[in-house]
Amino acid sequence: MQILLLIHSYLRWLIVVVAVVAIVKFALGWLRGGAFKGMDRGLASGFSGLLDLQVTLGLIFMLWTGFAGVGFPMVRIEHATTMIIAAVIAHLPARWKSAADKTRFRNTLFCILGALLLVYVGVMRLPGGWSR
Repeated sequence: MQILLLIHSYLRWLIVVVAVVAIVKFALGWLRGGAFKGMDRGLASGFSGLLDLQVTLGLIFMLWTGFAGVGFPMVRIEHATTMIIAAVIAHLPARWKSAADKTRFRNTLFCILGALLLVYVGVMRLPGGWSR
C-alpha cells in the first residue's frame, strides 16, 4: 500500500508542473488573442485527467487503509472532498467548447487556477502539508 501512497505523493508534483505550464499558456493565449488549438485542448484535458487519476488513487488509498484500521479521521474526509471539488472544477472548461477562443482561454485559465488553489488547500489540510 505504501507504493500507492508514494505514487499519489509524487503525482501531485506532476499536476503542479502541468498546471503551471497550462496557466502560462492560457494566460498568453488570452492576452494575445491566439487561437485555441489542439495543444490547448490537450493541455486542459491532460490536467483534468491527471487530477482524475490523483483522485482515484487517493480514494483507493483512503478506503483501503481506512477499512484496514486507520479509520476515517475528519482531515482525510476534508482532503478528499476538497480534491474531488478541484477535479470537478478542472472539468468545467469542457462547457465552453463552442465559445470564442478568447473566452475559452480565459475560462480555462480561471478553472485551472481555481483547481490549483483547491489542490493547495487540500494538501495543506494534511499533517505535514506539502513537505510530505
